[in-house]
Amino acid sequence: GGGKILVTSVENNSEPVSSFRLEQNYPNPFIPKTVIRYTIPERNQTSIKIYDILGREILTLINEVKNGGSHSVNLNGINLASGIYFYRIESGKYSSVRKMTLMK
Repeated sequence: GGGKILVTSVENNSEPVSSFRLEQNYPNPFIPKTVIRYTIPERNQTSIKIYDILGREILTLINEVKNGGSHSVNLNGINLASGIYFYRIESGKYSSVRKMTLMK
């Protein structure tokens, strides 16, 4: 024997530190404001950029060092045309892309 037992307590409202997630924006479709929520596992340089349907970068929502945990950022599409857009997060070695629809 002599082995140690590791007990881990997890609360329902807490995120595992190892998690990385980019959530679907809400509301979607949106007119003209929406919220993008994301979770990163550790403090890192983090960017969220918006692309049009042709893959052209049209907007940078954030590009800064963020602490690990859950965050949200607001997008106001008042100056954007109606249509389908993609948003991409990059944080350290992690990246993810989702699609959203702007209606006016």
